[in-house]
Amino acid sequence: MPFKEQYIRWEWKLKASPEALWPFVSDSNRTNYDTDLPAVHRRGGPAPSLPGARRLHYSRFGVPLEWEEEPFEWVRPHRFGVNRRYAAGPVAEMRVLIELIPRAGGGANLVYEIWVRPKNVLGLIAIPVQIGLLSHRAFDTVFHNYDRAASLPRPSPFALGGKINFPPGGRERMAAMRAELLERGADPDRVGKLIDVIETADDVAIARLRPYELAELWGAPRRAALELCLWATRVGLLEFRWDVLCPLCRGAKESATSLSAMKTQVHCDSCNIDVTANFERSVELTFRPNPAVRRTEVGEFCVGSPQLTPHIVAQQLMPAGETRALQLPLEEGRYRLRALNLPGGQYFVAAADGASELTLRASPAGWPENEFQINLHPTLSFRNDTSEEQLLILERMAWSDRAVTAAEVIALQLFRDLFAQEALRPGEQISVGSVTILFTDLRESTRLYREVGDAVAFGRVMSHFDILRDAISSEQGALVKTIGDAVMAVFIHPINAIRAILEAQHELAHPPGGLLPLQLKAGIHYGPCIAVTLNNRLDYFGTTVNTAARLEGQSPVGGIVISSAVRRDPEVTAYFDHVRDMVSVESFEGKLKGFGDESFDLWRVSLNSEKRVE
Repeated sequence: MPFKEQYIRWEWKLKASPEALWPFVSDSNRTNYDTDLPAVHRRGGPAPSLPGARRLHYSRFGVPLEWEEEPFEWVRPHRFGVNRRYAAGPVAEMRVLIELIPRAGGGANLVYEIWVRPKNVLGLIAIPVQIGLLSHRAFDTVFHNYDRAASLPRPSPFALGGKINFPPGGRERMAAMRAELLERGADPDRVGKLIDVIETADDVAIARLRPYELAELWGAPRRAALELCLWATRVGLLEFRWDVLCPLCRGAKESATSLSAMKTQVHCDSCNIDVTANFERSVELTFRPNPAVRRTEVGEFCVGSPQLTPHIVAQQLMPAGETRALQLPLEEGRYRLRALNLPGGQYFVAAADGASELTLRASPAGWPENEFQINLHPTLSFRNDTSEEQLLILERMAWSDRAVTAAEVIALQLFRDLFAQEALRPGEQISVGSVTILFTDLRESTRLYREVGDAVAFGRVMSHFDILRDAISSEQGALVKTIGDAVMAVFIHPINAIRAILEAQHELAHPPGGLLPLQLKAGIHYGPCIAVTLNNRLDYFGTTVNTAARLEGQSPVGGIVISSAVRRDPEVTAYFDHVRDMVSVESFEGKLKGFGDESFDLWRVSLNSEKRVE
């Protein structure tokens, strides 16, 4: 005979707003860890009965529990919940719903509801004690701790504190590495803040450090935080990992401690898709403490809570034929509604002057091609017009700008200097998306050797490399290689390449102490590339590289030739308008060696002022 379902309800009055509390409360991986639940493990076997469901298990107080977990459902930042059906253990079914309700005058009421049905007498006895009493005490402590962290001027999981595990000698090693960072010129304040994170943050917070999140927390420049993490890795305080991300759920599906060990083909069980890694979006560089300094042994405590996929605004499991209306606060930008088991999706844009209501339909015939515009607080109606239950997912299309992508970091000079051994497996090719390639060549270097002698000329050529390297590095680029007197460099944005070469050309043309002026030719192009390993170092390959090399050959003495992709970049356009009195830009049509009879729209850029271009 089935046991009667039991209902438990808790409520807390918290000081922080629902928006501030959401990242903490909706992170069930953290909540389960903080309330001392065991790590979960995935169970193989037959496919689950619902789209996106998972089979999980763990052992609690020596009692094995196994269940099928439906996908979490949520509407950010108001509510989320999950249903579980148990195959083993004292519980038959359990449903959980957590709501954050704004209070007049500020703060939020957190309402936690549980519907649970025992499977046997043990469950009938254990539920009131384990859930009704002990779990309530644990959640009371945890949620008040979250409220405190969420109420800070800069809310952060690092402020939660928790379990810290230093190995023997760990603190002493950390002190020595701190001293080494300071000796190398690192900023003392930022070093102190990084040490404080390592000393006080719990394992969940510190297991995947993201430099740009640290920068936001510290009020520091992003590049400074990233470079500190790279230096901390070099001295042994941290270690880094390359995480291969799923393009849909954006979770890390594979991690490696080096590029050569990274798998470029992985499978996402959650989205049931195969993923091919690319450096532009699907490979992220993260950090964690070196185990010799501090151990971080973190398992997986939840596999589907909202905070694991923060770009997903709402997720709803809907039976066939059902319509569900949701009121959502949206940020400006582009969104997509998709279904887990249907191709494509419905796109729309959220803007201040958009419509207040919109119905979005999942249909076996496909999604409408037209793109709608809605306001920032709309009522969205989801409708499942298919004959099967569907998991509908509403997501922001913009990728998080808090992630340090592989494409960005391998184009950073400091990374190439500190980790020159980081390279792909021989023969491996990985897309890096669109980057900016710069080629330079020293004008009339042969005449320089003849006129001033080999020793003097060689020293001048070497110093020209130093000047180029400094200018490139200061603009967040990297010198990829030298080829005779020529240089190949890479930047993420075209504007950085423009500023770097103009600075280098000015400095070389106006040397101190009566040294012979030098003139550079340069070519710049922007477009897609692939990363490869050549001569045991990361290099770039593709049409964009070939085009940039040919552009350098078209350059006048002391000038630059840029492609239309560079010239039409909005930042470059604004920059040339700003410096038009000091820099001339002329358009012309040209042909490039190796490209047949194809004509290209090109621009000559040259300095027409003795002043340094800012």
